[in-house]
Amino acid sequence: MRIGDFNALDEGAARDLVSLWAAIPRWVSAVVAGRPYPSRDELEATAATEAASWDADDLDQALAQHPRIGERPVGDDASATASRREQAAMTAAAPGVAQRIAAGNTRYEARFGRVFLIRARGRSAEEMLAELERRLSNTPESEVVEAAGQLCEIALGRLRETVSADRVRTG
Repeated sequence: MRIGDFNALDEGAARDLVSLWAAIPRWVSAVVAGRPYPSRDELEATAATEAASWDADDLDQALAQHPRIGERPVGDDASATASRREQAAMTAAAPGVAQRIAAGNTRYEARFGRVFLIRARGRSAEEMLAELERRLSNTPESEVVEAAGQLCEIALGRLRETVSADRVRTG
């Protein structure tokens, strides 16, 4: 989709689309309200600026239906499709690595009260396991910051996949 097409979406369709990037209502509202954007870069800058204030409540909203790393997302909706694509490295994970990730997910959820979130795209299962194990030693406060940063990376990646880098034509 071109930036002009994104700008032209009706309010509901725009909200639905942006919610696929990160399901945080106040962030979705801010990104949608910023239209029209002259370029994807401007859209991305607004999205990143608005994401900088994400807190624990925002994470909880966004992660309420998020699949665990290593669990195959069910369904054929856009969110499940994106998660499957982003977690593709897990399909080739060695059984021992997959088991350690599953056990780490359980420890993480017990410690922090939400699913472990990491930008999986571009990372191997071993890299995700190492990050999971490292982040288990974070304080709850530092983990909110780190998880929110990962969610922002995911959201901006999904934005870039959805909206092409062209500019709105003027004149």
